[in-house]
Amino acid sequence: MHLLSMTFITENGLKSNFSISGVKPTLTPAEVNTLMDTIISKNIFFTASGSLVKKSVASLTAKNVTKIDVA
Repeated sequence: MHLLSMTFITENGLKSNFSISGVKPTLTPAEVNTLMDTIISKNIFFTASGSLVKKSVASLTAKNVTKIDVA
């Protein structure tokens, strides 16, 4: 499973984090930038510290789960 974590700067200068799980492992930097730009331009999220106004950082994390038989 892959997790996309995005950090934005709000209009009050604070950081706000969003994560999306289950993203494709081939996600490109261009796609992430487009997604973050769209989130900002559509102004669909509002935080306690105001609207999202700027991209800060993004990361794609791969999570490997190995089941262990304990029975």
